[in-house]
Amino acid sequence: MMKTLLIIAGLMTCGFANMSDEEEVGSDQEPSGIQEPESGMATLGGRQFWGDLRYCHGWRIQKNEITGHHRLLNEKDQRIVNGTFKDCETKLEQIRTDQRLPPMSGKAVILIHGIGRSSKCFSGMAKTLSEDGYTVIAFDYPSTRIPIPDSAEYLHSVLQSLDRIDSIDVVCHSMGGLLLRAHLMQHKEPRFRRAVMLGVPNKGAQIADFLKKNSLFKLVMGPAGQQLVTGKDGLIDKLPTPDFEFGVLAGGKSALRGYNPLLPGDNDSTVTVASTRLSGASDFILLPVIHSFLMTDNTAITATRSYLNSGQFNPDGKPQPISCDDITVIE
Repeated sequence: MMKTLLIIAGLMTCGFANMSDEEEVGSDQEPSGIQEPESGMATLGGRQFWGDLRYCHGWRIQKNEITGHHRLLNEKDQRIVNGTFKDCETKLEQIRTDQRLPPMSGKAVILIHGIGRSSKCFSGMAKTLSEDGYTVIAFDYPSTRIPIPDSAEYLHSVLQSLDRIDSIDVVCHSMGGLLLRAHLMQHKEPRFRRAVMLGVPNKGAQIADFLKKNSLFKLVMGPAGQQLVTGKDGLIDKLPTPDFEFGVLAGGKSALRGYNPLLPGDNDSTVTVASTRLSGASDFILLPVIHSFLMTDNTAITATRSYLNSGQFNPDGKPQPISCDDITVIE
């Protein structure tokens, strides 16, 4: 019992269920009707219920996974339209015409958050990568409401809306990396160029093994939480390895024991280093950073930026590829 309580406490403070992102709580039952862009209203929260369907120069069409209705948000996350998908799409096309927004082109990077988080957790990363000329797309999806493959369909919808974008890089944290792999299981995207996986449980999360039958864990994490387990019969074991260049960035102490003494071996407090190591990665780096801060730590951001630009986390050193020969099996 004490072990279970300690694990749940760890999840709430530094693991999957960190709800510290801006506007993370609330039901977001918004009023219906169309509003002009000049009078855009702030959203009411409840980001875990919404998923992105379209992206255009910072404007987003989202769907509420609970109610089924849609909204159009501007670059400031203000609600412009609340209604059907057609309502939002029509208004967005009007805005594109009125503001003479050109088709998006060049290179983009998509930031995919983990379970229980939102795109707000990537704000620092987004600012840095925008300086490299990327169209930065901070992707939101209802991570605790639906299974991982269903969330991948939201990603697919956004990718289809990217007009004339030539190449797409991906930075994914925690379960976001599994969502990317689930997308590859269901769709082909030839524009993918490079990806960085930040603390992704590529062989499953043993914390999920401990808690999969716990009622609080089921309530908070939803169906996706049940899919984070280790083992040969789960979803993760069936996910494909990216068929394009990718690197793995893990958190840990470079020691026999990591930040969480309840997990075996080195770990970032939530995911073991062994679980992050996916065969086929062209480079690997281990940083002394806990799970929740892998996307905000300055050293991790610098390493991510370097990998996307050069294919190496440390351009002055040698890459550390991961092969099947050096993979530790997760029991």
